[in-house]
Amino acid sequence: MKLVISRLDLLNLITKIQAVIPSKPALPVLNNVLLEAIDDQLILSATDLTVSMRAYTNAKVEEQGSIALPAKKFFQLVREITTPQVEIQTTTSEIALINAGTSHFKMSGMNKSEFPTLPDFEGGISLMLDNSLLKEMLVRSSFSAARDDNRQVLKGILFQYREKLATFVGTDGKRLARLFADIEFGEGQVGSYVLPLKAVEEIIALLDVKDQKSKLTLLPDKISIETDNILLITKLLNGQYPDVDRIIPQKSAAPVALHREELISLLRQVSLFTKDQSSAVRFTLTSGELHLAAMGGDIGEGKVSMVANYGGPHLEMAFNPHFFIDILRHSKDEVVQLSFIDGYNPLLITDSTNAHFVLMPMRLE
Repeated sequence: MKLVISRLDLLNLITKIQAVIPSKPALPVLNNVLLEAIDDQLILSATDLTVSMRAYTNAKVEEQGSIALPAKKFFQLVREITTPQVEIQTTTSEIALINAGTSHFKMSGMNKSEFPTLPDFEGGISLMLDNSLLKEMLVRSSFSAARDDNRQVLKGILFQYREKLATFVGTDGKRLARLFADIEFGEGQVGSYVLPLKAVEEIIALLDVKDQKSKLTLLPDKISIETDNILLITKLLNGQYPDVDRIIPQKSAAPVALHREELISLLRQVSLFTKDQSSAVRFTLTSGELHLAAMGGDIGEGKVSMVANYGGPHLEMAFNPHFFIDILRHSKDEVVQLSFIDGYNPLLITDSTNAHFVLMPMRLE
């Protein structure tokens, strides 16, 4: 293998692919990045055996070939190089020479045959999705997925489709987000997939280019997305995802309308007087007002209130203020709608986008 490539183009590939390299790999080979020089392109591939990525860019290829190099050291070296062009060539299948102006480096690597092969997607269902729409669906659902939970299936996003309607759901058992999107699938087609959160976060990062479409290919055990010069492949999570239809309450006939930014501001203020990140804020609804209160022991206490279009009976409940703020940040519109049943049942928060956000109440103290 022998090629010459722009250092900036190489850095761009590294920036896109570096997050896939596992910090604690299950196998030593996963510490490596695979370089392949084919035709007039340099292709970089990385995997943690669940999420895989392939990125490519134009290069002047004099000899085709491949080698797997230690990703961390190779990436650090490229960042430190200052010349506009970088030459990479292999002397054997396990030795690479990297030349940058008057600087010359020799790096030991691995034969391509030792690097895991990326999955084949022949026979999968493919469709084109608008980048902006897909990114919005994933951003507004993934914030509520579990980061630390024994139930692996909750560490992912449920993606379902039935003909023209796609659903995206994230939940950690304490909060839930469900969003809908109109997407053209084939007649009679249905599917259900749980995408790992790491893959979702990588997909979100790839979808920065607006006014473009990405190709999504679906198989029963894995999904790929191809956008611009990047291909991302992820295995799916196994397990039964919760039946969210049984969790999400019905929207109230007369929901409480609250100014979103004002509520965020008041929650931030009163949350300063909670004992810790898992403490609750007391919500009290009286005629025409919402009162928020928190007591933090030695810290003191905080009480705030705002106008609310509520005319029902006195109602008290408690919620984690940080989870509430997260939901409000991912809502839209100046005003959000809150549907309460009582202080013991889930709260439904909605806006004009047909999204459903659910927050479980906490014990009143």
